[in-house]
Amino acid sequence: QVQLVESGGGLVQPGGSLRLSCAHSGSIFTIRTMGWYRQAPGKQRELVARITSGDSTYYADSVKGRFTISRDNAKRTVYLQMNSLKPEDTAVYYCNVFPPQSAYWGQGTQVTVSS
Repeated sequence: QVQLVESGGGLVQPGGSLRLSCAHSGSIFTIRTMGWYRQAPGKQRELVARITSGDSTYYADSVKGRFTISRDNAKRTVYLQMNSLKPEDTAVYYCNVFPPQSAYWGQGTQVTVSS
């Protein structure tokens, strides 16, 4: 069974950093565009960043210059380095292919930015 498992979330103060990891079990993900998404309480899930198999990246305006997406196909892992975190970054973060497929949503990892 193909799975995507997110980890690395936690509680951090404003201005702090976290690195999220998304481990995948299927080799198919090494050739797919992968994305990080987030869902804040009371809001719709949104795309935060995506990375193609050729390492081209896209970022939402709200995180541009602060977040960096990367991938290590040998480790079957996609990363999201988050710097200069703000309270409005508080959300559950998920990884999925882009565009997302319902079968691949995992449990996500909670990121809370608060003093």
